[in-house]
Amino acid sequence: MICSTSTPMPLEPLTAIGSIDGRYRTIGAELTEHFSEFGLIRARLLVETEYLIALSEAGVGMRALSNEEKTVLQQLPHISTEEAAIVKKIEREGYEGVPATNHDVKAVEYFIKMKLAKTSLADISEWTHFALTSEDVNSIAQGVMLRSALQSVILPALEEIRAALDTTAKEHAATPMLARTHGQPASPTSFGKEMRVFESRIARQLEQLRSRSILVKFAGATGNFNAHVVALPGTDWRAFAKKFVGGLNVGYKVSLELNEVTTQIEPHDTYAELFDNMRRINVILTDFSQDMWRYISDGWVTQKPKDGEVGSSAMPHKVNPIDFENAEGNFGVANALFTHFSQKLPISRLQRDLSDSTVIRVFGTAFAHALVGYRSLVKGLGKITVNAEAMLSALYEHPEVIAEAIQTVLRREGVEVPYEKLKELTRGKEVSLDDFAAFIDGLDIKADVKERLKKLRPENYIGLTAEIAKK
Repeated sequence: MICSTSTPMPLEPLTAIGSIDGRYRTIGAELTEHFSEFGLIRARLLVETEYLIALSEAGVGMRALSNEEKTVLQQLPHISTEEAAIVKKIEREGYEGVPATNHDVKAVEYFIKMKLAKTSLADISEWTHFALTSEDVNSIAQGVMLRSALQSVILPALEEIRAALDTTAKEHAATPMLARTHGQPASPTSFGKEMRVFESRIARQLEQLRSRSILVKFAGATGNFNAHVVALPGTDWRAFAKKFVGGLNVGYKVSLELNEVTTQIEPHDTYAELFDNMRRINVILTDFSQDMWRYISDGWVTQKPKDGEVGSSAMPHKVNPIDFENAEGNFGVANALFTHFSQKLPISRLQRDLSDSTVIRVFGTAFAHALVGYRSLVKGLGKITVNAEAMLSALYEHPEVIAEAIQTVLRREGVEVPYEKLKELTRGKEVSLDDFAAFIDGLDIKADVKERLKKLRPENYIGLTAEIAKK
């Protein structure tokens, strides 16, 4: 019997409740700096310190700062985990005379003031968080975290998958393969062309993801610059906010954009658009994972066994398609969260409620499960070999797929009811190429047409598939 203990176990991969911080820790770690509490504190520090610099440059009442002083402010967000822990301590219990805030953004403000007090910037301390509400800081900070995760981790991971699909599509552009519609044998295709379909779908979604902007809010307690205007009525605060947000986009393709019409919070509609984009990508890759699973099951794609790896605890021969199965499962978890984000976040009672706060803190979990799926797909694609002979054998077993070609040519030649004649010959029956030859010999058509039809084989009835696959 395993007994529980009242003493919490130390947090490490073996004791983590969730798989992202446990089994998949090495993969999830790629997103740590973007979505962790540490990352959020650092992003909030960035917003607050850049705001101080912007105030100094705008000449709105705060004194101008020297380049050295600006550098001091710009270094503040580069904190250690020990310094981030001080911010959390201020929030929960207070620190070195700084009272407990029980408010995470206010704790960041007090931390900055504590740091400024030890520098030549002590006199500007009270300009920290000037006229802002916590959502002004959070909205931009969360946008910063999202866009950095997309640009640094997610987009490169997806591009790796797209590139692998592109390579496979070109390599097997003319590798003939039996197609299936409704699960039944259908007009042939090529393996490369099927890969091109997925590459094209992912490329389209990637383009949307790259060109996406994230709306943020920076307009005070209820979105009207109330405190700004009463304190400094001569300042064009709308222009200031727009310039401030735009200045945070240097070096990034995924941009932040000021939403000029908000309540206390930015309504999160662009979050929903982003998460729906991510969800579509994961749906496409789930479709791909399932198709690959079937190709492996049919023996059309083989997997390279890894020395020492066990495929089954009971059956020594097995090489399971675990990478594609793992990807599918993780995409499902990620999409459950992305769907909830899209449905929940654009809804907030009146000016705001805090039901979004705890949801936003789960962003990293969703992206991490998606990332585990992407890494699994890349790993799986690196282990496969296309079994062209098995694909060819499957085509030979279904010569009936050339019936479409024959009836289409006969329509052109003016033969009466060719579809019905081919249906009578093939539907629900096993036919051979000899059966087709005999059928063709009995037709009243030109000799050269008969000769061309007799040369038809499932493996050469692939249309423009190679050209499409090569794109």
